[in-house]
Amino acid sequence: MAPSKFTTTISGKGQITLPASIRVRRRWEAGTRLDVVETKDGVLLRLASPFPATRPEDVFGSARYDGPPMSLEAMDAAVAAEASRWTDD
Repeated sequence: MAPSKFTTTISGKGQITLPASIRVRRRWEAGTRLDVVETKDGVLLRLASPFPATRPEDVFGSARYDGPPMSLEAMDAAVAAEASRWTDD
């Protein structure tokens, strides 16, 4: 997608209006949460994650498996089989 250049104005409340063409293309409707990231080149707006940030230790072991131990090869094969279901080949 080629970058588009638009101009907007900051209101007295610090608000800006994003052009409708961008909102439609990105499917950003009223109430959409965006992350605002300051970069060396300016400000980046991106869709905010719907999930809170977590650390591995916060979720480790949350998916229990009660069967017999599996080898790494068996786990790799299961992951590859599931991934192949989602490819368009």
